[in-house]
Amino acid sequence: MTAARTNHDDLREEAALYVLGALDSAEGNRFEAHLISCAECAAEVRALRHTVAALADAVPQIDAPPVLRQRVLSSVGARQPSSPLLSRSRAIPTCLPWLAAAASLIAAVGLVSYTVQLRGELESLSLERRQAGARAEATDREIASARRIALEAQTTVRVISAPDLQRSDLVGQVVAPQASARAFWSRSRGLVFTASNLPRLPAGRTYQLWIVTSQAAVSAGIFQPDADGRAEAVVESPLDLPRPVAIAVTIEPAGGVPAPTGDKYLVGSVSGL
Repeated sequence: MTAARTNHDDLREEAALYVLGALDSAEGNRFEAHLISCAECAAEVRALRHTVAALADAVPQIDAPPVLRQRVLSSVGARQPSSPLLSRSRAIPTCLPWLAAAASLIAAVGLVSYTVQLRGELESLSLERRQAGARAEATDREIASARRIALEAQTTVRVISAPDLQRSDLVGQVVAPQASARAFWSRSRGLVFTASNLPRLPAGRTYQLWIVTSQAAVSAGIFQPDADGRAEAVVESPLDLPRPVAIAVTIEPAGGVPAPTGDKYLVGSVSGL
């Protein structure tokens, strides 16, 4: 908290004392100088003045019963109207409404201060809860990512160890001469694909992997390479898929297409191991 902010808070706490006239001359002058440049404190002073006036008017003015008045006068001497004690006893009822108003005002100021403090604590707790929720979500994402990676690793091992494994070394075509890839395919266990040096994709486009048979090219899914042009994919393939003759990669519209339409970026024939 800055020094200026602290000074403002200290002065704002003097608003009630200023309205009641309880500040000394130096404090009053300092507070009035602050009011000139602080609309917030000026508004608070105006509100407190209305409160004091309303509280003072709200205190009922009750005249003492004649019997009680006579008893009091008799006790202090009815023939001594100038007695300091009598004068003071008569002045006390006049001060009572203002004393009640001051007490109510102090209680109101304390309640406002407590409310502000409580609101700050609630906001702090709300912030901590949001931060804890964000950390929990990040942890859940990390766990989900770790599970996915572990599952892909298990699938890769299963595919590579399959008895019906076939391999394809893909070579970069004219549009991507530096690109290369390797695919391992098992009819019973799926397809494992890795690529490197793939060109960056244009906006609204995606890479699509194809299993090429003697009858048609069957989509094996879409993928996005990382910033270094590397990509990995582990996918299942239909058990009734005809024997593959090649594996290919093209660039297609985002979301993929049912049949290849774009340029071929990688192509490789399939051979048994």
